[in-house]
Amino acid sequence: MHKYTIKVPSSTSNIGPGFDVLGLGLKLFLTVHVTVHDDERPTTIEYTDKTPKGSVSLDLEENLITKTALYLARSYGTTLPNGLELVVDNDIPLGRGLGSSGTAIVAGVMLANVACGLNLPKERLLDYCIMVEGHPDNVAASLLGGFVGSYLNEKATSLPKMKWGAENTIKQENIPYKTSACIKMKWSKAVKVVVVIPKFELATSLARSVLPQQYSRSDVVFNLQRVTVLTHALGEDVPNPEVIHEAMQDRIHQYYRRKLIPGLPEILALKPGFMDGFIGACMSGAGPTVLILATENFEAIGKKIQEIFMNTKDENGKGIDSFVKVLDVFEDGAVVINEDN
Repeated sequence: MHKYTIKVPSSTSNIGPGFDVLGLGLKLFLTVHVTVHDDERPTTIEYTDKTPKGSVSLDLEENLITKTALYLARSYGTTLPNGLELVVDNDIPLGRGLGSSGTAIVAGVMLANVACGLNLPKERLLDYCIMVEGHPDNVAASLLGGFVGSYLNEKATSLPKMKWGAENTIKQENIPYKTSACIKMKWSKAVKVVVVIPKFELATSLARSVLPQQYSRSDVVFNLQRVTVLTHALGEDVPNPEVIHEAMQDRIHQYYRRKLIPGLPEILALKPGFMDGFIGACMSGAGPTVLILATENFEAIGKKIQEIFMNTKDENGKGIDSFVKVLDVFEDGAVVINEDN
């Protein structure tokens, strides 16, 4: 018997104007504790009590971690071995815009890579993550860590249709190599992330459904200008709040999604000077979590954002309850740790 642990950081994406481009790995983790037994007992997966019972399937063909692992394994003509006991300890809230599905996908490819002895580099694992997720921003940040910019290559527009389970007959040679390009950028050590997480879920599919199919040239140029400045401004040792705040403005997705999150318009309207240390605010991914960039007064800023949520009434006339986490950027990405003594 031996043991190892797979540790995958959560992620946020977009950071204002970087829609489907920017991702950021955060020190909030999904951890899979793997025990490899010497007998042929069936492989199982279970969750600690941090994950509500019934919220995640324990069927290996339905659970996102294990079915991703099986997808990768089967493309190499193998499968997950018997004798695996998987215990998932997940600190990442589900469906809140912190990359919970992306972390599960990354955990799945890491699991297959180790359990099946594939020894694939992260660059190749990212191809499989994109096959499952469809876009690289969150999975790249969780797999590689840090502040990541990415794009899909043209070959990604003609990826083979993905199938789960026994219908998955795809071979690894049919999955294009280097379906995306990713680059890690500098993130200022002075900037922390404050996430304010409303106590309701927002499906990414719904958040995407409200976006238009076409945009004006002026709106596209507006975002291009700002994302170019933002990627450099966030790496400065002494960040400029005014520059970063303006560079976090967006006309591609947040305007259209604001009606899905009560209180979001008021939060996005906040400017430097609102509180000492406040730099800017944006949706985290597709929401409903709000991401705040700050250099000081982290807890106090988070509390003020909570008050805005609570003072905004939902369709039932109730305030929006939420909780706060102050997070550092995690630069290392997904790791496998040998737990044998």
